[in-house]
Amino acid sequence: MNTAEIMKELESMGSEGVKKIFINHGAKEPLFGVKVGDLKKIQKKIKKNNSLSLELYKTGNADAMYLAGLIADEKEIQKKDLQSWVKTAASPMISECTVAWIAAESKYGWELAKEWIDSPKESIASSGWSTFSSLLSITTDEQIDSQEILKLLKRVESTIHKSQNRVKYCMNGFVIAVGGFYPKLTEEALKVSQKIGTVNVMTGKTACKVPDAEEYILKMKKMGRLGKKKKEARC
Repeated sequence: MNTAEIMKELESMGSEGVKKIFINHGAKEPLFGVKVGDLKKIQKKIKKNNSLSLELYKTGNADAMYLAGLIADEKEIQKKDLQSWVKTAASPMISECTVAWIAAESKYGWELAKEWIDSPKESIASSGWSTFSSLLSITTDEQIDSQEILKLLKRVESTIHKSQNRVKYCMNGFVIAVGGFYPKLTEEALKVSQKIGTVNVMTGKTACKVPDAEEYILKMKKMGRLGKKKKEARC
């Protein structure tokens, strides 16, 4: 399949109802409103195709951009491509999921996450924190710098409530990721979650709620899922 054929198929799969939901969650035109499950049907046909992934992302269509992440080849994608992606991500679904997932799976993950969290642009900073969360979910404990993660936890503790809206959401997600995927610092993550307390994030016309980090980590512990890594970040 080429880009034109995929765009035609995406259009046929689109739904006004799904489109409305995505827009309420921050997506911007152009988009068709394709369910993620339907995007995964196309993914199964293509598997990984990095050049096609880059073409789809460049269309600026939100559905195509999400699909681009599903078929991206983390071994082939270049740092300049990821930098372009993060700068042009048009919604949280793309900046905090698509971009963060592929950045984390690539060899540039740690480097870009560190850079992005210092960006004054909300979508880029949120991508950075989400990239760190994804890295924790797929990286073996032996490859994680515990001191670096500890410093980041302290940074969240001291800055979360004065950070930008989506950055707060992703910082909270980072605390959960530390507690859930990196047992060495689970207790520290729980302490930080207790100190930061309720995190208020404006979620627009949605019923979405910010997860309570402490509750979420303890739930993972109760389920025996602490430290269980994922095979890949994207989903």
